[in-house]
Amino acid sequence: MTRPRPALSLSLQFAHFEDRGVLTQHRAALPRHLVIKCLRHALAPLDAQAGEITVRIVDTEEGRALNQAYRQKDYATNVLTFDYTAHPIVAADLVLCAPVVAQEAHEQRKPLATHYAHLLVHGCLHAQGMDHETNEADAEAMEALEVQILAGMGYPNPY
Repeated sequence: MTRPRPALSLSLQFAHFEDRGVLTQHRAALPRHLVIKCLRHALAPLDAQAGEITVRIVDTEEGRALNQAYRQKDYATNVLTFDYTAHPIVAADLVLCAPVVAQEAHEQRKPLATHYAHLLVHGCLHAQGMDHETNEADAEAMEALEVQILAGMGYPNPY
């Protein structure tokens, strides 16, 4: 019997971008239905009943300020996860830095939407308590689950 998909309450936010072309590019690569699909697929394997998730797409300045304030790292990173509850209802904010995501997608020669899908799954797994920075076994488990989830949505192995 197939498990029911977790319910999802989603707030999808795009920060103000000086360059309207950047905003248009990222909105096109990240339609609401894709975000919902990625998050629901990432919630299901860890038996979350529901998710209350905000996804915010930011510029380099905001991404760097948040990474500095919360991780004491003075650079913009691709995704930051702010997890509030992990089980059975996942409540979290995922902050993705558009210029970093675009640069990584370009360097990895993959479509922007594909890289966003990976980072949404990655951030959602963090929100559920998974971590790749604690030890090698945890990193391998998280990576394997990401690959499995993405394959289930038709995406190639991101690694």
